[in-house]
Amino acid sequence: MKKLIVAAILIIAGATNADAQLLKIGVKGGVNFANFNGGADGIDYSSRTGFHAGAVAEVKLFQNFSLQPELMYTSQGADVKGIGDFNLDYVSVPVLAKFYILSEKLSVEVGPQFSFLVDDAKEAFDNKSFDFAAAGGLGLNITDHFFAQARYTIGLTEVSKDAEVKNAVFQLSLGYFF
Repeated sequence: MKKLIVAAILIIAGATNADAQLLKIGVKGGVNFANFNGGADGIDYSSRTGFHAGAVAEVKLFQNFSLQPELMYTSQGADVKGIGDFNLDYVSVPVLAKFYILSEKLSVEVGPQFSFLVDDAKEAFDNKSFDFAAAGGLGLNITDHFFAQARYTIGLTEVSKDAEVKNAVFQLSLGYFF
């Protein structure tokens, strides 16, 4: 994991000396609609609304292809009927391949997401400190600076050692490239 973060930083740092069109840096934030997938039959999960915010970069590698690493604070979890609310806050590092399907306007984004648990409100369960997920969605460049994104992230690892559940999050974002 450390190697991936170092590689992303080196790519961004190396691109800062290049043409300004090759690197964009910005901020983004938005709403999360989070829930759990899996678990035992008869357990009723309901969606939890949270937020995400952080930094984003876009490194243009080819005409219609970019790499988009992000560093986000994201609030996830679910409400479990009869047990309580599970508020799981992560620092997430998605690293997405960004394919433009409409030149510099509409893109498809896919890639892995690495998340590190920073706060969990329910300490009665043994929550895992790392979450690995697959992310995919669409991005729209509204102007040269403003953009919007819709993304679905599906957890590939279990959230807790006590329950066989995985994170599932739908995100809507607005952002600004400097």
